[in-house]
Amino acid sequence: MEETGVNSSVTPPDPWAEVAARLGADLFLDLQPDPEASARGRGATLRRTLTEALRSAILDGRLPAGTALPPYRSLAADLGLARGTVSTVYQELIAEGWLTTRQGSSTRVADGAAHPDTAVNPTDTQIVGEEPATPPTFRFPHDFSLGQPCASMFPRTDWIRATRRVLTDVGDEAFAPSHPQGRPELRRALSGYLSRTRGVRTSADRIVLGTAVQSALELLSRNVFGDSLAVESHGLPFHWQAVERGGTRVIPIPVDDEGMVIDELERSDASAVLLSPSHQFPTGVALSPARRMQVIEWARRTGAIIVEDDYDGEFRYDRDPVGALQALGPDVVIHAGSMSKSLSPAVRAGWLALPPRLVDIVLGAKGLREPDASIVDQLILADLIDSGRHIRRSRQFYRQRRDALVDAVSASGFEVPGIAAGLHAVVPVGHADEHTLVHQAFGRGIGVVGLSLFRHPDADPLPNGGLVVGFGTPAASTFTTDLQALRDLLAVSPAARRVVP
Repeated sequence: MEETGVNSSVTPPDPWAEVAARLGADLFLDLQPDPEASARGRGATLRRTLTEALRSAILDGRLPAGTALPPYRSLAADLGLARGTVSTVYQELIAEGWLTTRQGSSTRVADGAAHPDTAVNPTDTQIVGEEPATPPTFRFPHDFSLGQPCASMFPRTDWIRATRRVLTDVGDEAFAPSHPQGRPELRRALSGYLSRTRGVRTSADRIVLGTAVQSALELLSRNVFGDSLAVESHGLPFHWQAVERGGTRVIPIPVDDEGMVIDELERSDASAVLLSPSHQFPTGVALSPARRMQVIEWARRTGAIIVEDDYDGEFRYDRDPVGALQALGPDVVIHAGSMSKSLSPAVRAGWLALPPRLVDIVLGAKGLREPDASIVDQLILADLIDSGRHIRRSRQFYRQRRDALVDAVSASGFEVPGIAAGLHAVVPVGHADEHTLVHQAFGRGIGVVGLSLFRHPDADPLPNGGLVVGFGTPAASTFTTDLQALRDLLAVSPAARRVVP
């Protein structure tokens, strides 16, 4: 063997160190040692210092969500640390939800990791469907924001298979300008699905497809509602705003533990009403049977129109399904829904199941061709609805999450009403405590909102305040940690004075 002149006992040069020397550091981290950690030994001190430096870089925005980190061997060479130290830190931060990794891909900053102090006003970002003026650049480390399902539940494989089937079988006419009523395949699929699961009495020729409930409300405001629309005193602000953009005056009507107070509706001069009767948002109550009949009779007597926002109607857990209000009055009720929670808000698909007399009016308002909705997506959705598997899987998944949330909140001494359905819960607290708890939650990186956020400006407050917690949003990999953070907030907060729901 040829002599190299190198002592065989000397460790060969690290190729990653050579790369780092040529290219410079991939990531600047200020590794100031922790003076209180020296007693734990050099390895523990370096590990802790690196962990805190990475957390700090994520929190202050230098490492935004989605940023790819250097391979641990490269970062170890950059920083002059042992590979095992850096690898251990990466694994710890992945387990805590700060980082995420996937086989064959880089380690990246997780979507939920950002500094809550950089958050804009929650009214601009935490309600799904409202478009903020400037897109948010942060996510809470423990994100319980509202109105969206767990992103990992999106049926990617089923969607890919359905896309392949649809594009193989559909005729060329599907790629031409489309009729404003939407594809007949999806209207037929929805007619059967709504009848089977929600009791809606409709047919494909009475369904008009669109992109969302919000855009449908603006269209109805311009062409159907008349001068004034009654709404629940607590609800989705972007729905009220859509109605007002259409030129209709909004009148808030109180809600209680039986839903909207229909006696108050009858005393108003509203020409239409918007309700979420199956699962009122945000309180979670269902409109009582007596009030269901009362509102139908009011509409028929006065010639008014009822819009039923079937909010979370497909996700019921503990009691017999509450049927659609439309089944009691298909002549006076518009049944509105979307795929934003049952599938994803990224799939822009919604519908109106209309009384026969309104179909031509709505189609005339839309124009000669479909202006917004994706026709290819409509065909794919028709295929998925016919299979029916995704909703069944989702219902079981979210029921388990709901149960885990109830256990975590109950362990802190709170009761959680109104969660027989849906993807959110309201933790009742005193009005004086609501703002304090939301502020403390932000300080702990927990994304929740206060119940008062959903009160119409002209409405009286509900008897209690509350924290509104969306349990659909957290990633599957962080859900247990997120629940523990919420439990810790409720358990130790001096503002957590319990109230009876």
